[in-house]
Amino acid sequence: MNTSSTSSLFSKQNGIFNTAVIVAALGYFVDVYDLVLFSMVRIKSLNDLGFTGTQVDTVGMTLHNYQMVGMLLGGIFWGILGDKKGRLSVLFASIITYSLANIANGFIGSIEAYSFWRFVAGFGLAGELGVGITLVAEIMPKETRGYGTMLVASIGVTGAIVAALASVMFDWKTTYIIGGVLGLALLLLRISVFESGIFSKLKEKKVERGNFLSLFSSWPVFSKYMKCILIGVPIWFSIGLLIMYGTKFFRIHHTIENGPVMQSYLVMVGYIGLTFGDLASGLLSQVLGSRKKAVLVFLAMMMVGSVVYLVSLPYLSLSGFYWICGALGFTCGYWAVFVTIAAEQFGTNIRATVATTAPNFVRGAFVLINTGFVYFSGLLESDVAGAYAIGACCFVVSLVALYFLEETFGKDLNFEE
Repeated sequence: MNTSSTSSLFSKQNGIFNTAVIVAALGYFVDVYDLVLFSMVRIKSLNDLGFTGTQVDTVGMTLHNYQMVGMLLGGIFWGILGDKKGRLSVLFASIITYSLANIANGFIGSIEAYSFWRFVAGFGLAGELGVGITLVAEIMPKETRGYGTMLVASIGVTGAIVAALASVMFDWKTTYIIGGVLGLALLLLRISVFESGIFSKLKEKKVERGNFLSLFSSWPVFSKYMKCILIGVPIWFSIGLLIMYGTKFFRIHHTIENGPVMQSYLVMVGYIGLTFGDLASGLLSQVLGSRKKAVLVFLAMMMVGSVVYLVSLPYLSLSGFYWICGALGFTCGYWAVFVTIAAEQFGTNIRATVATTAPNFVRGAFVLINTGFVYFSGLLESDVAGAYAIGACCFVVSLVALYFLEETFGKDLNFEE
């Protein structure tokens, strides 16, 4: 890297440490904190609400689905708003929404209230990452924007580590309140963040913005949108099923209490791996000069990691299982590159809508992944076989989508659809 490019990379205005990058990164930090917190306090919280035994798994999955449905709907709402009103308005409105929902979760006393506030939290969380990545991608130079989005994701996923520590150190209601307070504190940084210049110029033109239905207006546009979503689906097979429900798989071959501490540690090591994976995939895409090649490398590693995870289950100690989950989390680290690809594929007038809905549809796809897992597990009479089957489906559709997707590295984003 020459001196001028290095200076640009670390400049105050559009370098990787500019205020927009920092705010987007910290916003995503709180986003991830709340996103994974429920999986860590699920057992403790439901036990306190009077649920025991198999009820914990059944009710817990229902609550998880409420959160994911909220994210699906929120992704559409915030994405459209981001293209119509601006990136900053959504970035901070979403922070307020999920922060207040988090605080409310700390005072619930019934499963009905828990369900409602998990839905609201999911709805609010949906606006954070996509709009943050959009803002950063539009502010930074096209040659180095991958470093900015890499930093957002890498700092953001460490929220899972803090959530794991908080879930061990504090009562489950307190952990929710902590997340809400962190989000509200983040709003203090708003005064020093500026709107994307590309979007500001677009507002002066008579161009339709944020039309979600336009993504379904023609086959070329719809297929491009679907390819953006499908390349990210394996991430939530690995994170959502194999890691977040790791205790379920470990207990197939081992007798161990399905306690909250183990689940917290599983998610924590998985996201520690994901943090380093986001750094590695972002750097790899810049070195290779290709987003697609970086994603392909990580998809290949994830396929191998998933097989190793499932094959080695009977032979692993608990500490060995933690290491496997950490390594698998690393392979999921192309999340930042995946969202960047989605932002770079479409014009400024629909970019926030795509970049916000795509990751939330991937997260929401966990409902389908879980349904497929339950179906195949019953059909094949084995949870491990069910995981192999649904995992194969996820990887096949992702590889096909990646093959036909346009390369976007270094693409000028100053265009409209």
